[in-house]
Amino acid sequence: MRNPPEEIIRPEVLALSAYHVPPARGMVKLDAMENPYSLPTGLRSEIARLAGEAAVNRYPDVDAASLRDALRKALAIPDGMDIVLGNGSDEIIQLIALACARPDAVLMSVEPAFVMFRMIATFAHMKYVGIPLKADFTLDIDAMLDAIARHEPAVIFIAYPNNPTGNLFDAAAILRIIEAAPGLIVVDEAYHAFAGASFMDRLPQYPNLVLMRTLSKLGLAGLRLGMLIGRREWLAHLEKLRLPYNIGVITQLIAELVLQHHEVLLRQADAIKTERAIMMERLAAIGGIHAFPTDANFILFRVNEAAQVFERLKQRGVLIKNLSASHPLLKNCLRVTVGTPGENACFLDMLAASLAELEPVASLSSYS
Repeated sequence: MRNPPEEIIRPEVLALSAYHVPPARGMVKLDAMENPYSLPTGLRSEIARLAGEAAVNRYPDVDAASLRDALRKALAIPDGMDIVLGNGSDEIIQLIALACARPDAVLMSVEPAFVMFRMIATFAHMKYVGIPLKADFTLDIDAMLDAIARHEPAVIFIAYPNNPTGNLFDAAAILRIIEAAPGLIVVDEAYHAFAGASFMDRLPQYPNLVLMRTLSKLGLAGLRLGMLIGRREWLAHLEKLRLPYNIGVITQLIAELVLQHHEVLLRQADAIKTERAIMMERLAAIGGIHAFPTDANFILFRVNEAAQVFERLKQRGVLIKNLSASHPLLKNCLRVTVGTPGENACFLDMLAASLAELEPVASLSSYS
């Protein structure tokens, strides 16, 4: 008699919920922190030519050497630093967790943070320790340093800016964490293009510091290309766990080509930042809304009856993210990606209409 899955699969995996991606067909899609702008027509034509000529019958370059060179130039990676490429940042996080998952090893981050830090710790059989942020979503540096001393984490993940809160943590506080960390410290800079702040120039100074970047938020989410940048003494061991040919032929060709036009992506990021400022101003003018400061391409805001507002927006064809039940600090919080001017105007109009349907909300002055 064969055993059922419940007797074979690890209990902590059985207890997990799969990462949910809601259907978005026909919606104004502002839930996934994507760049809303297409690439210029000429560049898309060049991509089509490359794809047509690609040797898809052959395995890709296992080292993606040409793409790595393009990344070094476009991202101004310091001399002496190596690169590991992944199928999005998720694969990079998984490589790190698998490599560090000694018995009783701890993976640490802040809370709330990118949900995959916790999930992948579970995948890898690591103990996860999340240190709550303060009510204004700033780092509780004393609590963080105390937890580092008590748990001696093998790896610490800090997102800069943070997801889902959108804010940049104090750089001096992060340096204190780096200096206190007994193991690897990973700074996730997925939203770097919208923040104008980075720890890239700190890599040569701190041997245990590595940096995560992705091209997803810059406009190439469909390619699924993430990277880890740091010293070879760390990255050489992670390369042992990277599955061969994890970066496909088409991804390598398109990413290398687009990186030769990196300024196009940066101009789009500037347009998103301009729209972000407009959205913050308009949200501030809507009664019952508290929008939190952001350095990313999304805005976290608090509103009474957030779940009802979220559902009413969906009914009106606008999809954002409901975070209200994901963490106590995020009670009544929703997150909206900054889209095109037209998408943003639609969201704001539909938000106002949704709020008008609800009972008058209580003052949110306590959150200010």
